[in-house]
Amino acid sequence: MTGFVFHLPGSVLADLSDLKPYYKKLADGLAARGHVVDLVPHNRDSVLAQVAASDRFHIVDHGTARHPRVLNTGIAYVYPFWNLDAWGIRALSSIAEKPFDYNEVDITTARNFANRLRKRWVVARMSRYPQPTRLTVIPADCIAIFLQAEGNRDVMETSHLDLRQMVKAVLARPDPHPIVIKPHPLDDDAATKRFLNRIAARDARVRVVDANIHDILSRAAACVTINSAVGIEAMLHNVPVILCGKSDFHHAAVTVTDPGGMDAAVDLAISTDWPHDAFLHWYFMQNCLSAGRDSLVDDFLAKVAATGFDIASASQTGPLTAAG
Repeated sequence: MTGFVFHLPGSVLADLSDLKPYYKKLADGLAARGHVVDLVPHNRDSVLAQVAASDRFHIVDHGTARHPRVLNTGIAYVYPFWNLDAWGIRALSSIAEKPFDYNEVDITTARNFANRLRKRWVVARMSRYPQPTRLTVIPADCIAIFLQAEGNRDVMETSHLDLRQMVKAVLARPDPHPIVIKPHPLDDDAATKRFLNRIAARDARVRVVDANIHDILSRAAACVTINSAVGIEAMLHNVPVILCGKSDFHHAAVTVTDPGGMDAAVDLAISTDWPHDAFLHWYFMQNCLSAGRDSLVDDFLAKVAATGFDIASASQTGPLTAAG
């Protein structure tokens, strides 16, 4: 039997009320068109064997599986956008290898799109993770460093610099700019906290803050991160971005691959006029799916068809199931 198989977290399949609207809209929309859709637990160790044992097309949640009949999917930094990609999601997606030419993007369309994102995220002071609602006074023209949890598998796989190398490289710059460091909200590592406390005590430029991302970015001269979604949010503030890891949004940023390159990277980032609006439109509207669009199912099928899979072979009417 041909059709679609969605590999989703087992916890979600145990209670389908937890199914994200993106998946529900796709599963229901595909089934309504006569496509067979099954939902199965995502097992990283066996997913490729499952694909090889079938002739169906497979959608893998937070996957990195590479196969002609696989697309990997996950949130593309900000809602309602999702990666649907042959390589992986976010830092691991194939968007990293695509060329970006801002001259090919209509600037009015791009600006209107970016302004809608700003209204949803910047004006509302919202982010991917919950943010403090209180207003925090941040030093003007600061170099803002946003940390990521090093225990995260994708961060470990994609870093050029680790957390301490990144911070020390910024501190080593002969630059009077204030340095504001925001720890990751999900990182409770005691060693990281001790490290940050030590450098803050030794360097008068440093402030470690638990502040709303948008309070920081609204005062920042530059944003330094490994490859966090905050890089995208910085672009919404028109703040230049310095990345210290592999990323699929490096096209509108400067990437540092060793600590010695940090000084020049910050100077280059600050002195460059970045086409942030054009890039955001290109990244999200031309390379991702929007769960909020009425055309989601059509956009999904176009992505699948682009792999060479015969969409008609998925149209044998059958039940939507949550298989174990």
